[in-house]
Amino acid sequence: MSMLTPSGMGGKYRVTGNAYPRMRRPKRRGRKVLAVIASVVVLGLFGWGALQLFHVFTGDDGDTKANAAPQNQPSCAPAPSPTAATKPLALPQPSGVTLNVFNATARGGLAKSTADELAKRGFKVAKFGNASSTYDQKVTQSALLVAGPAGEAAAREASTQVAGSTVKIDPTRKDKTVDLMIGNGFSVLASPTDAAKARVTAANPPPPKPVCTTPSASAKAG
Repeated sequence: MSMLTPSGMGGKYRVTGNAYPRMRRPKRRGRKVLAVIASVVVLGLFGWGALQLFHVFTGDDGDTKANAAPQNQPSCAPAPSPTAATKPLALPQPSGVTLNVFNATARGGLAKSTADELAKRGFKVAKFGNASSTYDQKVTQSALLVAGPAGEAAAREASTQVAGSTVKIDPTRKDKTVDLMIGNGFSVLASPTDAAKARVTAANPPPPKPVCTTPSASAKAG
């Protein structure tokens, strides 16, 4: 074996030049894998940090659903203080109520028969007949009682005689008379017992409900 033959080659290789053959170190794949994993982790942390900074500067906390619910909740203002309309009304007796009975349905004879029965119960009936075109076949409930501000108490007293009726105040009317418009939902007058119960409710209207409002889009933007 020549002195120029590197140890361990067993004489299989002979150097013909003036340099030893270069021996490569064994590849260390484990270090490369660890380096790749570390790079991925660093990039992931960098991306997450950048996303958090984006939310901070844009004012978005990333939880849109959680923030949307409270913004859409309606806000309820306290009920207004009782006014003259919500205080107990001193209802007049039937003898102090003057009625005009009008039939706003397509059924004939309701105005006269109803007016006769109300007269028996002590109400003063000034006139009866068919309703004007303003109300003819346009009253869906049992009855609609129309009066001016001065006749509100009288209208509420008359409303106790027809279950399911409503009262409409016409600010242009100056007298105390009440127009009773018989509607499509009418069948019969309330019994005296039911009318007495309704009188308690009519004299003590319920308090107003709280006013609830949903914030508008413009309010949110402001």
